Amino acid sequence: MPRGRYSLYDPHDHTPLGEEHFNCAPGPSGWRYVSQTTTPSGDPTGSVDLAIDDLGRPIRLELHAAHWQVRGAALDGVTWVRTDPTGTHATEGNVRAHAFTGTSPAFLVAISRLLRLTSDSPETRVRLVAFTDPVLAPLTVDQSWALVKSEAHATDNGPLIVDEYQVSALDTGERHTVHLSGDVVLSAPGIELEELQSPPNVF
Repeated sequence: MPRGRYSLYDPHDHTPLGEEHFNCAPGPSGWRYVSQTTTPSGDPTGSVDLAIDDLGRPIRLELHAAHWQVRGAALDGVTWVRTDPTGTHATEGNVRAHAFTGTSPAFLVAISRLLRLTSDSPETRVRLVAFTDPVLAPLTVDQSWALVKSEAHATDNGPLIVDEYQVSALDTGERHTVHLSGDVVLSAPGIELEELQSPPNVF
């Protein structure tokens, strides 16, 4: 069960945003990721609990940030309920999208699992509902993903396969690179892996 720590920062000016302490593991239905987020000074800011099935579809999502809460799942596209900090109002949303996304590295792993790209796959378009910080506001985004290459790196525990993806935002044309190894993000815009206590799981 990989357990570790990501540092999160603003991808444009590199301002530190905090850390995400995580653990993740394959389960009987697919894969689950649980984390706690903190400020740069260590104060708690929220949490992430994401479970996907064997096909990469989100079967349960629960996010907490700034006292806001989102619960969602794949249902007629994706469906979610967002609750305000007082708990007195809840709004439901539904979009014909493939999955969820947000600032957590968990979403990058889940999307790669959903798309299952190979080096021969064409660029693949995916529609996502992003929950934006700090109030988890939903935003529908379209991206295209392509697997650029996979390379084996020697480690003490045997070869580590690193997949390099090119991800494009279809509304702006902005492109960035994501490096994954199994169910761990090695690097991505705004994300750096700082600590890992056991090797990634291989799907």
